[in-house]
Amino acid sequence: MDRVTLLLLGMIAIAPCACSASTGAEPVAISQSPQLRKWQTLVSEASRRFHIPQAWIYAVMAAESGGKTMRGGRPITSPAGAMGLMQVMPGTYEEMRVEHGLGPNPHDPRDNILAGTAYLSAMYDRFGFPGLFGAYNAGPERYDEHLKRGKPLPEETVEYLDQLKAAGVSAADIEAFESQSVA
Repeated sequence: MDRVTLLLLGMIAIAPCACSASTGAEPVAISQSPQLRKWQTLVSEASRRFHIPQAWIYAVMAAESGGKTMRGGRPITSPAGAMGLMQVMPGTYEEMRVEHGLGPNPHDPRDNILAGTAYLSAMYDRFGFPGLFGAYNAGPERYDEHLKRGKPLPEETVEYLDQLKAAGVSAADIEAFESQSVA
């Protein structure tokens, strides 16, 4: 069994014990980060709109940008071209912008969080938990090849999944979120 499969199985196995006792809303380390907490209003809006737990949004934001919008006095952009708090690729941002009525600036914090969360939701619908995170980072086609043909995921994606697991992301987050939505 390869490392990624073991990691994904581990995320599923720890799900029952990784959830916050009250709501499953946020892993402790993330909820205490002032850099991330300043986006609370926007994360809450995105969570409600796209039915994704805040814990998952915060964990992705922490892994992607650390909650920062600027690096070296410039809007945060990865060497691959991913932009903003959620590090959304240009083509993905454009697709989410059109589909969800977002503004033209992918670096706008609100629109970037909404676009990233909409994309997380789409990946969850397609791959479930925990596959959505591998697909978010590597891209859905690459992740699909991993599932169907056993093609190894990039080391960056494996490290990304390790980081999310360490943050306490779990399937219990979605269960708690859904039970709150019904209540």
